[in-house]
Amino acid sequence: MKLALGPLLYYWPRQSVVRFYEEIARSSVDIVYLGEVICSRRHELRLSDWLDLAAALEAAGKEVVLSTQALTESESDLRTLRRIAGNGRFPVEANDMGAVNVLAGAAPFIAGPHLNVYNPHTLSVLAGLGVRRWVMPVEMPRHVLEDMQHARPAGVETEVLAFGRLPLAFSARCFTARRNNLPKDDCRFSCIDHPDGLPLDTLEGAPFLVLNGIQTQSAHVHCLIADLDDLAGLGVDAVRISPQSRHTADVIALFRQRMIGALDAAAAARELEQLAPGATCDGYWRALPGMTPPGNAP
Repeated sequence: MKLALGPLLYYWPRQSVVRFYEEIARSSVDIVYLGEVICSRRHELRLSDWLDLAAALEAAGKEVVLSTQALTESESDLRTLRRIAGNGRFPVEANDMGAVNVLAGAAPFIAGPHLNVYNPHTLSVLAGLGVRRWVMPVEMPRHVLEDMQHARPAGVETEVLAFGRLPLAFSARCFTARRNNLPKDDCRFSCIDHPDGLPLDTLEGAPFLVLNGIQTQSAHVHCLIADLDDLAGLGVDAVRISPQSRHTADVIALFRQRMIGALDAAAAARELEQLAPGATCDGYWRALPGMTPPGNAP
């Protein structure tokens, strides 16, 4: 089972991004996803910069995948999508059906978690269009994944998010700009002030959501490190870690220790609690409310 690092979902200064991926190049992660998934107004790095990072990571022995936006909103977004699809060197993760339409038949690609692949028929259709790996939707429980694995088309790999805030929804509105009483088209790039998103609590003060521009995330951090043996038993090919502004390399190292058997499941889960930017949860995996803490019985 391989260890993957998902695309950076937050807006960081250029040098912070460069330093981050220099550290990732030295890590034990196998697959690295690169690119802007959330908002085309985030211009600290252009496509040429992402391609330079991709080349450096490939030279460090990583499998590199270029990720597309989850919400294509303009002709400019579409032009960028076509450039990513036609890069000619690196495979592409499609995060909306527009990207699938551009990539279909052109080259093998990865079906991202935002495509909502919930049944074997959908996966079979995508396989016919060229999908070589699919990323399980974060709401899918274990028993449904098991059924999907039994019906999975030959030659298609499965990847599962195993650590990170849950990507819950996208909107044409920018919630970070709205919070600052700014219009979306004049947002002043407010996201850059929140390297792990903008926390949103309930009226009672309990952590609830995280605002990340047009994306809404969970405040709790989805964590399946205690389930890696089960995931391997289900035939999962890769588990994904979502980047965060602090401790990502430590999280990768902890997952690797668990994968090679150098750390037991309980100890790994305890250590990971200290590295997560919020309380951990695994409810969706066990067909429970998503924010249910790990290990809680139904």
